[in-house]
Amino acid sequence: MELKKRFLEIDISENNAFFLWGARKVGKTTYLKKRFPEAKFFDLLNTQLKTKMTLFPHLLREEVVANAYSLVVIDEVQKVPQLLDEVHWCLENTPTKFILCGSSARKLRHGAANLLGGRAWRYEMFPLTSEEIVDIDLVKALNHGTIPQHYSSANPVHFLESYVLDYIDQEIQAEALVRNIAGFGRFLEGVAVTNAELINYENIARECGVSAKTIREYYQILEDTLLGYKLLPWHKRKVKPLIESSKFYMFDTGLIRALHNMSVIQPKTTEFGKAFENFLINEIRAYLSYTKTYKKISFWRTRTHEEIDLIVGDMEVAIEFKAKEQISGADIKAFDVLYKEFIPQKNIVVSLDPVRRQFPNGVVVMPWAVFLKELWQGLLF
Repeated sequence: MELKKRFLEIDISENNAFFLWGARKVGKTTYLKKRFPEAKFFDLLNTQLKTKMTLFPHLLREEVVANAYSLVVIDEVQKVPQLLDEVHWCLENTPTKFILCGSSARKLRHGAANLLGGRAWRYEMFPLTSEEIVDIDLVKALNHGTIPQHYSSANPVHFLESYVLDYIDQEIQAEALVRNIAGFGRFLEGVAVTNAELINYENIARECGVSAKTIREYYQILEDTLLGYKLLPWHKRKVKPLIESSKFYMFDTGLIRALHNMSVIQPKTTEFGKAFENFLINEIRAYLSYTKTYKKISFWRTRTHEEIDLIVGDMEVAIEFKAKEQISGADIKAFDVLYKEFIPQKNIVVSLDPVRRQFPNGVVVMPWAVFLKELWQGLLF
């Protein structure tokens, strides 16, 4: 696998404190060590260091003062939240800059940890994107996912399986985020089955044998640990009554495969279409985050089931994702319903079509590779 430079760019010249969040194994530590080789690293995955800093957090402050470090990186900072008080003191009293890296802000927020008074700039790292992989293979990306180690593997099954087990062990059980581990495991399987669909808390609760309230908490845990995200429905209704339910997407398509008991996602199946949509929305989220393009994303769906998969900004761009090789007029009927109330500036169907086409109503059909190229060139929004 040939990789390009990671697209994320952390500029430490204009501020002294930064959070870098990202799910496990997306490459945060590797990126920071390459980008800031001069920094002093504190890796809290080191059990001895974690124990020492938990018992004596003031040691961080004393070491920073004594050595006058210019830049300090604290990896997995959520494991010792009390260090944030020491970081805060250093920011007030020393010129040292800090990058605080982690896979979950849940323990910090729910533990009323010091979040540095809003002075820290927030960055997020995603799995590899199409802009960072030379000649990305779509079928491979959907099945392996784009976590670096998984995408590069010829047979990622064991990596994917261990990722799920390590997540439950290290992120959920070790941090005591849930009591019913078996129920949470069943929940993860249910999330994979219903990925990219409307969330029905009651149905999943019945399948998992827990309450709907607990299922809501489980979804929040997935968001807090960056394993997925809710896509909210469009709300600025005019004539058509719109739904209120959200959808949920996993942060990586390989993880969906892992939770589906390793079944291969085959082209021309429902699972392939959902993974195709998930993969492309993940790319859009990464682009918006990395480029600091502050546009919300949502989906548009009426109660009579007309739907547009993604709305970018204030109804500026409407996008449908279709894992088909030839888009027909029947595939774009939802746009005609949308046009009765809104006419977005751009209306796009991303598909497996080999060439770009345009329908009389203005909907542009774009091959997925062309769409991604124009996305990362900043030509779409």
